[in-house]
Amino acid sequence: MSQSVFNRAVDFLYRNGRLLEKHLLAYHFFGKPQFPVLRSLHAYQNPDGGFGNALEPDKRFPGSTPIDVATAFHILDEINGFTDPMVLRACDYLMTITTPDGGVPFTLPAVKTYPCAPWWMTDDPHPAASINPTAEICGLLLKHQVEHAWLDKAIAYCWENIDPEQGGFHDLMPAVTFLAHAPGPSKAEPILDRIKEVIIEKNLVAFDRKAGGYVQFPLDWAPTPSHPLRSIFSEQQIQDDLQFLRNSQQEDGGWEINWEPVSTAVALEWRGIKTLKNLRILQAYDHADG
Repeated sequence: MSQSVFNRAVDFLYRNGRLLEKHLLAYHFFGKPQFPVLRSLHAYQNPDGGFGNALEPDKRFPGSTPIDVATAFHILDEINGFTDPMVLRACDYLMTITTPDGGVPFTLPAVKTYPCAPWWMTDDPHPAASINPTAEICGLLLKHQVEHAWLDKAIAYCWENIDPEQGGFHDLMPAVTFLAHAPGPSKAEPILDRIKEVIIEKNLVAFDRKAGGYVQFPLDWAPTPSHPLRSIFSEQQIQDDLQFLRNSQQEDGGWEINWEPVSTAVALEWRGIKTLKNLRILQAYDHADG
């Protein structure tokens, strides 16, 4: 990653990013400790143990939601923070919203009582469980060897409901997270192999970053060289996408999002999240190349 790309992105984050992303930036790139990240993340945790308060910015609901738990767990995974007491408290919360078949819903009906993107709205008073985010929550807990009663039924739900033939990016990526860490690799590997085939067969990857619309690119599917989906892309496809990624940095140093945000403030929050994500992608592949 060039120093210019990095410096401009850092400037953007310090001008516009949330405190959480600024602490993550300091942790990942400046050798700062994890404690400020944990302290910032704790502010998003509610008394019921779940996470909310727009940790995932496209819904402004202050209460706890499953997707905010998943978002928090991804951050804790980044900083190796799964020993923090926040994790088990969040699992206790998951127990309160788990459906009879063992999963948690994609969204909750109360979310729509606050400003939110349309995909977070539901009129169903008892929404069904969903692979997104059940599988990614489950997979991250398994990765870090967390023990909690919630996992037993959640694991069974994931095995029963992961279907490589159904869904797109937001269902397949959580499934990949689960399969990468699931008990019984011999059972997971053929499912993961089929997911790889489906991504290509159904043209779920966009290779032209000039294309409009809400699409996913090679580096969205394989954000690190060690990711389970890296093998479906050629070296040239990855290098081309890395170059496209560098070239798409905006004049202000950040990267744009390709969906309609709830507000101007939310757009900046997401741009901060995406800018940090892109810096980490560039860092990961630079280290692999070096």
